[in-house]
Amino acid sequence: MILVESDASPEWDSSTGWHALAERAVKAAVAESDWADLIGARLAAEVSVKFTTDAEVHALNAEYRDKDKPTNVLSFPMVEAEMLEVLVGAGSGEALLGDIVLAQGVCAREAAEKGVSVADHAAHLVVHGTLHLLGYDHEEGEAEAEAMEQTERRALAALGISDPYLTEVIP
Repeated sequence: MILVESDASPEWDSSTGWHALAERAVKAAVAESDWADLIGARLAAEVSVKFTTDAEVHALNAEYRDKDKPTNVLSFPMVEAEMLEVLVGAGSGEALLGDIVLAQGVCAREAAEKGVSVADHAAHLVVHGTLHLLGYDHEEGEAEAEAMEQTERRALAALGISDPYLTEVIP
């Protein structure tokens, strides 16, 4: 089973149900991934999602990635991808898959640039971050990037969110 914990700082619009969004996006990503068996597993696999400020993400990005700027989403896996199969087959127990952290200002700016809602863009970023926790890595080559994008597309479609990778607008 997938458990999702979340926290939203005051910068994130309180009228949006960020916990529900995080839970739906994480579960959709897992369901469309190579690790869909985690959904029905007796193992309690937890993902933590933090909706926070650009400043906090900037600090984390500098500390852990040596990049002196905020970014839209960071993922901190707690389980090596090779261990996921062992965990799924282990039966009961608990495992923290990892943490996902989103920057409000970056997310809002990107959403405006793309002409989508902040909630839809945040859901995309949570899906993306979840896939990183599951061992997907778009920086490992074109084939891996395409596999990750296709999985994101399926997860977002399951959430009723349009393909964020479409470059052409079809009338």
